[in-house]
Amino acid sequence: MMVNSADIHSASILIVDDRKANVILLEQMLKGAGYACVTSTREPRSVSALHHDHRYDLILLDLKMPGMDGFQVMESLREIEADGYLPVLAISAEPAHKLRALQEGAKDFVSKPFDLAEVLMRVRNMLEVRLLHKAARDHGKTLESQALNDPLTGLANRRLLAERMSLALVHARRDLSAMAVIYLDLDGFKQVNDSFGHGVGDVLLKMVAERLVAAVRDEDIVARLGGDEFIIALWRLSGTDYAARVALRAIEAVSRPYSIEGTSVSITASAGVSIFPYHGEDAETLIKNADLALYEAKRAGKNTYRISERGELSGEAPSQFAPPATIGAAPEAPPEQKDGQ
Repeated sequence: MMVNSADIHSASILIVDDRKANVILLEQMLKGAGYACVTSTREPRSVSALHHDHRYDLILLDLKMPGMDGFQVMESLREIEADGYLPVLAISAEPAHKLRALQEGAKDFVSKPFDLAEVLMRVRNMLEVRLLHKAARDHGKTLESQALNDPLTGLANRRLLAERMSLALVHARRDLSAMAVIYLDLDGFKQVNDSFGHGVGDVLLKMVAERLVAAVRDEDIVARLGGDEFIIALWRLSGTDYAARVALRAIEAVSRPYSIEGTSVSITASAGVSIFPYHGEDAETLIKNADLALYEAKRAGKNTYRISERGELSGEAPSQFAPPATIGAAPEAPPEQKDGQ
């Protein structure tokens, strides 16, 4: 990770000093050195709100101000900077304040009266460190996102799906509620790639992902397992009929025509459904049985869904877990968008 001069000179800087002359002097010094994003305030009580809104890369902070001194300002900034990094360059005419400022979280110190070369060097050094810190943090977030999300569609990948399903199963066992897995596969996706090319196929997968996300509630999760295979995990179901409605809704959403690069593309989908705890009490079994139900939907002519008939419970299932009466058939009433439980 590199930080160049252009990055440093475009960084955002806030000057905080109650004396107008000091503010003007610092603004002239910084702008004369090529810094393009310099703002200021003479109201120390406004610093926290300003930094919350703008996330400055550097705050030049006078320590001695009436009403609220620089140490109190740094205390308020710590509530905003969750990682504890305060981008503060403390300013004071009192050398005794230097150690305290650094102990309170300031990253460097500059004395009054100002020495132009010293101020500019400390500003540049601080900004370089700050921007490297941000780049490392953003890089970490990118790596984390890549580890948990499908790079093509942005949906959850297998790892994130496993984590979310583990959490869902904990809630389902505790609350004696159902949860469901819908295993969905596109019918004839290979023909789309063969006819229109892999570029169109990738765009189609992204559009399918968007439609699947729109077909479920915010708390549910949609994952891509790879290729044209998707998983929908439904949380906290008060009844199992909802899973059937979502499966049908997802199939209908995916089966609407797509306009890609001026070409109309049509495709259908098939799905298999399994329900906790009737068709399995762990994620692996639920996904396996949903996959087997998907195979039955394919055998039935595609563009439909089937609910698993492979129960894992011995004896009669509790009423709140009873599977839908119409196994593999569409529910009588048409589903509504964003249907509740």
